[in-house]
Amino acid sequence: MSVSRRTVLASATGVVGVHALSQQTAAAVDAGAPAPATDRVLRDAADYAVAKLRVVAPGVSGFPVGTKFEKWVYSKNGDWVGGFWPGTLWMAYLHSGDEDFRTLALDSAQGLAPRRYDTSTHDLGFLFYPSWVTAWRLTGDAAWRDGAIRAADSLIQRYNPRGRFIRAWGALSDPGNAGRVIIDTMMNLDLLAFASRETGDGKYLDIAVEHAGTTQRVFPRPDGSTPHVYDFDPDSGAHVGPGTVQGYSPTSCWARGQAWGLYGFTTMYRRTGDRAFLTTARGLADFATGALTEDHVPVWDYRAPQQPYDVKDASAGAVMACGLLDLAAATGRREYRETALRLLTALARTCLTRRSARAEAVVARCTRNRPAEDGVEISLPYADYYLLEGIMRVLRPRDADRALDLSVVGGAS
Repeated sequence: MSVSRRTVLASATGVVGVHALSQQTAAAVDAGAPAPATDRVLRDAADYAVAKLRVVAPGVSGFPVGTKFEKWVYSKNGDWVGGFWPGTLWMAYLHSGDEDFRTLALDSAQGLAPRRYDTSTHDLGFLFYPSWVTAWRLTGDAAWRDGAIRAADSLIQRYNPRGRFIRAWGALSDPGNAGRVIIDTMMNLDLLAFASRETGDGKYLDIAVEHAGTTQRVFPRPDGSTPHVYDFDPDSGAHVGPGTVQGYSPTSCWARGQAWGLYGFTTMYRRTGDRAFLTTARGLADFATGALTEDHVPVWDYRAPQQPYDVKDASAGAVMACGLLDLAAATGRREYRETALRLLTALARTCLTRRSARAEAVVARCTRNRPAEDGVEISLPYADYYLLEGIMRVLRPRDADRALDLSVVGGAS
């Protein structure tokens, strides 16, 4: 796949600084203020999140992975979700200006330092973009940038050149799952784009583009839905076929996975200017928006037999809202932004933990892994993070850009 990397590599040479707002970025974030009623709902939700974090964050002793009886359960090394806690603290800092959140975010992110060298997982983007990349962008301390690049070096070791994909699970020496690709990995590719921008070395982005191209060829169905998993023969790269772990079946459509794909393909368009990625993102978005019910809180799987009356996954709604805001900026199509605002408003009105004095999380009504009966109707750290990211994109887009880099390669379509 031939993709122009001129803008990506130009920023590595100083053309686009850490805190600069390019004309393309300004256009992407200048979408106008929401209606006053929506503004009030979202601002109130962000204020609630900040108030909750002020109480809870000082006592957090690890990386939240989910709740049990409304209290956070922790991982010491971060599991795959460790980046979301410092990311949430960064969003709270940008919304409130409270320096305590900045200090807590840096302290938490530092706890991920050993994972820079972890070659056993594809989730290094989830771990290091909202934590270390954001720390670099907001502080200018090169140690955070260098650590994120080191994590990208670990991630590219999972690339299989025969199948042109990044392996999802398992140690490199473990033959189990060696040919397994999952839709979630689309969200880890931006770490590689970041590494190419900062080093001037296109190898990271080349691998990201190859993986995205493979995902683009095998995951989307004609109607825009996706499976969770696609398997390859790891030795030959031959296709085996679709599968699932967290969805209902290989032919269903796991809602959070669909959101990962929508957001990830839009990001790859923004980093490369390749309109094929934008077309794929729009297909996934159109399926997902068409599957939403009137309450705008996604069911955990759009094709599970009991949908639309099955259990909900608010985390899928939060991720989807961020992806749609991105897609609206990339395409200039207001309907994507309007749906994103309805999603964020629905989550703010119906999915916050306001009714519970003991709850430590911000967002309720999440589902982690329904087939395994693991974490059904709980809170999840990525729901809190993406809700705040989405609200920041709407209410304080230039601050969101400072943290995330919302720049776009190429114009609207």
